[in-house]
Amino acid sequence: GGAGGRGREGRMRSPCRKGGEVNVVRKLAQRETSRRANRTFVRSNAHEKFKGYQLCADLDTHDPKASQLRLAFLKKRSKIMEIVAAKDVIFALAASGVCVAYARGARDRGNTRLCFLNISPYEVIRSLFYNKANNSIITVSVYKQDNFSSLNCRSTPLEYIKRKQPDAGFPIFESESLKYPGFVEFDDVNGKVLTYSATDKVYKVWDLKNYTHLYSIHDKNIHEIKISPGIMLLIYHKSPSSGQVPLKILSIENGDVLQSFKHQLHRSKKIDFIEQFNEKLLVKQENENLQIIDVRTGDRTEVSSSHFMTPSAFIFLYENQLFLTFRQRNVAVWNFRGEKVTSFEDHTLWHPDCNTNNIYITSQQDLIISYCKQQDGSEIGSINVSNILNGSCVARVRIRPGNVKDRMALEDVTALFYNEERNEIYTGNKDGKVHVWSN
Repeated sequence: GGAGGRGREGRMRSPCRKGGEVNVVRKLAQRETSRRANRTFVRSNAHEKFKGYQLCADLDTHDPKASQLRLAFLKKRSKIMEIVAAKDVIFALAASGVCVAYARGARDRGNTRLCFLNISPYEVIRSLFYNKANNSIITVSVYKQDNFSSLNCRSTPLEYIKRKQPDAGFPIFESESLKYPGFVEFDDVNGKVLTYSATDKVYKVWDLKNYTHLYSIHDKNIHEIKISPGIMLLIYHKSPSSGQVPLKILSIENGDVLQSFKHQLHRSKKIDFIEQFNEKLLVKQENENLQIIDVRTGDRTEVSSSHFMTPSAFIFLYENQLFLTFRQRNVAVWNFRGEKVTSFEDHTLWHPDCNTNNIYITSQQDLIISYCKQQDGSEIGSINVSNILNGSCVARVRIRPGNVKDRMALEDVTALFYNEERNEIYTGNKDGKVHVWSN
């Protein structure tokens, strides 16, 4: 989900599903790994970890002299849409479609631009995915040749990027016609890729490690597919006569049908969302209560629509059996009994549209790091680190008084990433610059 209104193209899962329903975010699935650590240590350690953070480097994606960029708009300054770090390489993608890789040096050695990932002069990169399964970066691009209409995926091993050889990567999913409404979705949790080819209306599941095709789903009645750990939920088109929506749960490994059932809906009301999380199904229609159904037992819980309002995005926390909702600028944490378990002390998002490229959740799912509004109403935001389980604010990165560089860096943050290995935060701004914050 959530890549700044870019539709479903690099759907990881990007928002704006067809039919204009709620934006459901799965972008952060790539950070939703399952790992249990000594949590109490982690929590007390978090404050120390972010203490004394300050600006220590800035990188510029804009290079009007870059000979490999032929399209005029690639030479213009544009905001950073996405930042991904893989070990000591930082990737920054600008809204224009330019993607740059940098080697993050030691403090005293500085940082070097390794290469542009645009290997053709007419290539516009739409999204990025760091594939931990084989240590490579996947780019999803469109090209001028076909009027920017088809998605093209390539996988480039990190070692080639470090050697400044971005053209040593290789195309993947070439057999698929990924024109709109086709899409590609990368799923780190299960180590799978889901593609939808619009021309032959076929969904395919691939292995994320070696990109081999595992199985296909030929079914023209599918409205949407949702992925969660171990399973896929197939949502079919609602029957206009009965108001029922047919659903199937498949094993993600081999596509076997584990369960088929129908869910009764209010005939005339639009579906806000249907989401699957392990054995729980979440269903919400316009102005109706949220229903949480256990698909194994049939037990259902209703949550009043005044208590649970339709969010613009979700993030499922597989580790803690909780989920985050984003509505306007507010983040809340819920359990599967429909109870709100956390309200945040100081975590009001700066952007009202919930662009999850401005939000990072740690792999242990205990901290959320976002670009936030300051409580004093300052016209410049801060980077806030909050504890997901109790809502407390662990740390804030703010402008140091009178510091012009800090001010420029924090003035309009459009993307954010936390490098857990290096304990550094990277932010991108509207001018196409990336800033490194560290202690």
